[in-house]
Amino acid sequence: MTNEPTRTNDPLLKVEGLVKHFPIKKGLLQRQSGAVKAVDGIDFEVRRGETLGVVGESGCGKSTMGRLITRLLEPSGGRIEFDGTDITHLSTGGMRPLRRDIQMIFQDPYGSLNPRHTIGSIVSAPFRLQGVEPEGGVKKEVQGLLERVGLSPEHYNRYPHEFSGGQRQRIGIARALALKPRLVVADEPVSALDVSIQAQVVNLMDDLQDELGLTYVIIAHDLSVIRHVSDRIAVMYLGKIVELADRTSLYQAPMHPYTKALMSAVPVPDPRRRGAKSERILLKGDVPSPIAPPSGCRFHTRCWKATEICRAQEPPLLELAPGRRVACHHPENAPDQAPGDPALASAGEAIEVVDATPKTAASPAVPEGPAPKKL
Repeated sequence: MTNEPTRTNDPLLKVEGLVKHFPIKKGLLQRQSGAVKAVDGIDFEVRRGETLGVVGESGCGKSTMGRLITRLLEPSGGRIEFDGTDITHLSTGGMRPLRRDIQMIFQDPYGSLNPRHTIGSIVSAPFRLQGVEPEGGVKKEVQGLLERVGLSPEHYNRYPHEFSGGQRQRIGIARALALKPRLVVADEPVSALDVSIQAQVVNLMDDLQDELGLTYVIIAHDLSVIRHVSDRIAVMYLGKIVELADRTSLYQAPMHPYTKALMSAVPVPDPRRRGAKSERILLKGDVPSPIAPPSGCRFHTRCWKATEICRAQEPPLLELAPGRRVACHHPENAPDQAPGDPALASAGEAIEVVDATPKTAASPAVPEGPAPKKL
């Protein structure tokens, strides 16, 4: 196609300095005593036709970020630009025309569908809300959508309780795609589903992207799912993006220590690598509270490379290699940004490295002990 370079290089979504703080109020007068800093200044772009994956631990702010860029939440600061239009503080009425172009697939396939409505009513809701009358009628269009996501057109008059979790998620996908949006934000689209169903839903989303020219932002905590579906991946930690890179580079040579720890936890199912030496990095301690995040680099309290500059100065998200942005003073697989800085006393005890080498039949995972006594 002649327009392929334009489609892939031109950003459809541009986010600058995005912030969302949830106020904490106490007392009879409900005075603000603090704030939960769910998203605390992030920058990224999503190009037309690509899939940006967003990963991180629970509570890192990735779901809040998804609701901000779809304008289901009002940002506390920053700028959101969709196809050249500033949508940061658009009113509900101002956003209504753009709802055709920006849609969301929710995590819970059970809670996101109204149990009192039929499937036909649920999937046709976008047409009613936008005042759109498809050629051939709404019912015919909805039945075509159901067929496209792998369901039967005969399901039109059934209710959500008659479907499994995987089928309900397909209904949610059909509803999101009803008006042919350009940007779809999927918040943990398969985490609530059985593992046997996850691959089917992920493959369906891939096929629909190719068929309809969709742009995806997929939020997940499963690194295997993100690797399968994403072109580029953003790694979040405590309200910040700490690394942003293409899929291949990120998995082969992670630059941020937090990304390296995450990647060490991904199991390698390749039987040809059985017995190959591998180690898992276990981060000690819990994720700090987003109410009072650590000073400087937010990861320094759990980082084995932390030095004095990490505690005092927040590292900016810099492009240390072509297409790779990292927020770290002491990155992996890249030149040290602060050589010779004295290490923190806590750095030596921040992690535990364990042997994660797959066990073979000749070396059982659990050593044999004494035979149990007979009763």
